[in-house]
Amino acid sequence: MELIVSLAIAVLTGSGVWLLLRPRTFQVIIGLALLSYAVNLFIFSMGRLKVGAAAVLEKGQIADPHAFADPLPQALVLTAIVISFATTALFLVVLLASRGLTGNDHVDGRDHE
Repeated sequence: MELIVSLAIAVLTGSGVWLLLRPRTFQVIIGLALLSYAVNLFIFSMGRLKVGAAAVLEKGQIADPHAFADPLPQALVLTAIVISFATTALFLVVLLASRGLTGNDHVDGRDHE
């Protein structure tokens, strides 16, 4: 399980960095989104990958750290997803405004074809 999650994080990070280095604005936005997904998956996996474990202890249950899943990374990832959605929407609005002003979607505003 850990190997699959590690490979998924590596693929998302590599694809995100590659897209960040592209000349078009939309590709940069998609690259930023992929990087945020990779970071979210990394934070989520740092909370230990537990299947079928409760995130909150029952009343009277002994606080054994191996008996439950850590809820803090889950809360951080949920917050990061909302923030990532808002920044992606903001970047898309900036992309549309930039395309309307310059007439193309290159990062530096010049057409390189």
